[in-house]
Amino acid sequence: MDLRTQLRTYGERWPDEAETLHSFIGFIESDPYCFERTNAFGHVTGSAWLVDPSGNLVLLTHHKKLNVWIQLGGHVDGESNILSVAIREAQEESGIHSIDVVSLEIFDLDIHTVPHAGAMNAHLHFDIRYALQAQHTNHRKSNESHDLVWVDVTKIDAYTSEVSMLRMAQKWLTYIRR
Repeated sequence: MDLRTQLRTYGERWPDEAETLHSFIGFIESDPYCFERTNAFGHVTGSAWLVDPSGNLVLLTHHKKLNVWIQLGGHVDGESNILSVAIREAQEESGIHSIDVVSLEIFDLDIHTVPHAGAMNAHLHFDIRYALQAQHTNHRKSNESHDLVWVDVTKIDAYTSEVSMLRMAQKWLTYIRR
């Protein structure tokens, strides 16, 4: 399924997120460099809502550059198959290579500002997130993280008050993990 079809399907499933979806589609349709991290305005990123085998825990990273607890993920660097990027990023950042795809559908969309850091000015991340499931919980942190921790999805607010993280927890509890 191509990205535009996935985005339309997402819009049908999550009509309350129409504004974000509209901005997302507008960006990828109007900017031929939307998948390149060199795009100064912003770029598409791919992330993983990575749960443990039971589906009760999610793996969070304490991101070094951003200094916040978030999901695993990163730049797509020209790749338009964002699911493969989400899997790759989850594997690279967790050391877990046995990962299953929960759904081929987009799990969550988020557009957020990344603050100025070093030579990079503040810019937008158009983040596409997929639900993935690890076959085991043995992980190792990468050099992109201060730490990694498996967190009970119902207690994610002990680590973050980030709206998109709380939204994903609610989506997981209500719609996916039935």
